[in-house]
Amino acid sequence: MKSLNSQILRLAIPSILANITIPLVGLVDTAIVGHIANATAIGGIAIGTMLFDLLYWNFGFLRVGTSGMTAQAYGRGDRVECARLLSQSVGIALIGATLIWLIQWLFVNIVLMLVPCSAEVATFAREYFFIRIWAAPATLSLMAFKGWFIGMQDTVSPMITDIVVNVVNMVVSYVLAIYTPMGALGVALGTVTAQFTGLIVALILLLAKYRHLWKGLSPLRLAMDRQGMRRLLSLNGNLFIRSLCFMVVYVGFTSLASKYGDVELAVSTIMMKLFMLFSYFVDGFAYAGEALVGKEFGCREMESKDWNSDIGRVVRLLFAWSLGVGVLFTLLFAIWSEPFYHAMTSDTIVLSRLEDYTAWLIAMPIVSTLAFMWDGVYAGATAGKQIRNGMIYAALAFVMGYLITYQYVDVLSIYIAYFAHLAARVLYLTLAWKHTLAHFNIK
Repeated sequence: MKSLNSQILRLAIPSILANITIPLVGLVDTAIVGHIANATAIGGIAIGTMLFDLLYWNFGFLRVGTSGMTAQAYGRGDRVECARLLSQSVGIALIGATLIWLIQWLFVNIVLMLVPCSAEVATFAREYFFIRIWAAPATLSLMAFKGWFIGMQDTVSPMITDIVVNVVNMVVSYVLAIYTPMGALGVALGTVTAQFTGLIVALILLLAKYRHLWKGLSPLRLAMDRQGMRRLLSLNGNLFIRSLCFMVVYVGFTSLASKYGDVELAVSTIMMKLFMLFSYFVDGFAYAGEALVGKEFGCREMESKDWNSDIGRVVRLLFAWSLGVGVLFTLLFAIWSEPFYHAMTSDTIVLSRLEDYTAWLIAMPIVSTLAFMWDGVYAGATAGKQIRNGMIYAALAFVMGYLITYQYVDVLSIYIAYFAHLAARVLYLTLAWKHTLAHFNIK
């Protein structure tokens, strides 16, 4: 038990340390805008971020799919497969970035026509988008690198990369927003600078630690391996559908909030930042789940052993650790919600409305911890169909939750819908786990 706990912590702690800086970036960006501008600028950042969510979440498979498949190849000791997976994932990332650049003008104008927001918010969001879009190749490639490092049982390399990206983002965004004529739009250029800096760091780490994997191999030839690409795309197809469902929920949350005015949009933006704050801690254990569960499934193909006991122990301990994080943040938000609000904005109207949502903030950690943890477990098992189905049901629950309640509770309906999606996701993934093990002939 001690040994397994040590493995989990060895993988989780570096991810947690890195992830701590991720919400700080969003918090700092929102805080910068919140203190130098008004609710319109905060809303513009929210809509601008949503535009990138619409694009980048569709490529979430670059991290999730790469992580699980690499962990299984690592468990089998398959050096060539490990090298091929990174080569193909980065290749897909660069093709995706090129596509994003080609459709950028059409995309942003169509989406802003469909999203209800004021003209001022739309103008700011459009300006923000056309600056930040230049980071697409680096952003998508970093998804592939992060998933690959995790699959290789290495969470230190993505920790270093994430910390560099997020520290550069915060510093450059602050300098550009406060000390240059760019103002609030400086946070967009700060993101571009940080993403390319992170990509350089990831390449340096790859060459320093894993150059031997490509000895005698051609990255280009590996990337064009048709059989391997079919396996990767088969999993990624299910994960792509999952990403679309995520968009229904997370983009829907922001889009629906915008219907209630700029103040409610600003409130929902801050609430979502705080909702997600604790998830970056839980994600450390989810990443450990991807690495360890994936490795177990890979090893199972090479040795004769009752792997169910090992997988079961990994899953139980992962949930124990993540639930502990959920309880901690529930207490934290219950005791110190107001300091979090004041750190995000000085707008008195927004602050007043935030206080009305404290109960939702307190309830969120425990409810969502299980959903995030199951995602990591299923990713390690490369159970693409189950991951896909879970998010389909979750998206339906979000839509139905809103449609059933919006006439009665007004803006609170979007929070009810968000909780409904989490509940549906947890229920399905919990019930499907035994069937998933049986599918892989694990008794």
